[in-house]
Amino acid sequence: MKITWLSHSCFQLHESMNILVDPYLRDNPAAPTPGTDLEPEIIAVTHGHRDHIGDAEEIARRTGSPVLAISEVARYLAGKGVRSEGMNIGGSFRAADVLFTMTPAVHSSDITLTDPPAPGGDAAGFVIEDGIRVYHAGDTALFGDMRLLGELYRPQVALLPIGGRYTMGPREAAVAVSWIRPHLAVPMHYNTWPGISQDPAEFRDLAETLCDSEVVIMEAGDTLEC
Repeated sequence: MKITWLSHSCFQLHESMNILVDPYLRDNPAAPTPGTDLEPEIIAVTHGHRDHIGDAEEIARRTGSPVLAISEVARYLAGKGVRSEGMNIGGSFRAADVLFTMTPAVHSSDITLTDPPAPGGDAAGFVIEDGIRVYHAGDTALFGDMRLLGELYRPQVALLPIGGRYTMGPREAAVAVSWIRPHLAVPMHYNTWPGISQDPAEFRDLAETLCDSEVVIMEAGDTLEC
């Protein structure tokens, strides 16, 4: 699988399908692309905050790709005329040979594209199985059931927020790695704005003292082959 980090929490996964997760690009000061050149076959959105739902509506309209999200976010997008597939935490959705399982996240989830914000259900993450298993944690605090996610799904790759303030920081994310025990861990959701500034090397050093998982620090636009 090829995994490209497009900054913040946005990743493109490419194996049997071209998958785009949390496409916050056009208004993202750290993004290497505005997203107008992307051609995903499916878009997965972890929750309704602007920096995650991002450009999902525009990209889906242009490409015709469906958006996979928790039911409340999916209904919001359907009301905008976007193809959407709703699901909920603990459920799975199969698209061709790819299995998406929605996992818990400890975070808020209003849809902040609207004024006032609209109810967005619960925040979530995804385990995406397409040749290998990738856990995208979404925005979350550290929570004990991450141990269970590691035991149940055994993801080879974990994409974890480290920004602090709105999510777990480097210390908590390092503990998450020790519980999940992926082959590779990749930090995300940091250094997009000053409020979530972090040194990813701190996360790497902490995680690698707790377990034998490898931490890969990516630059926006980098592609990792697994």
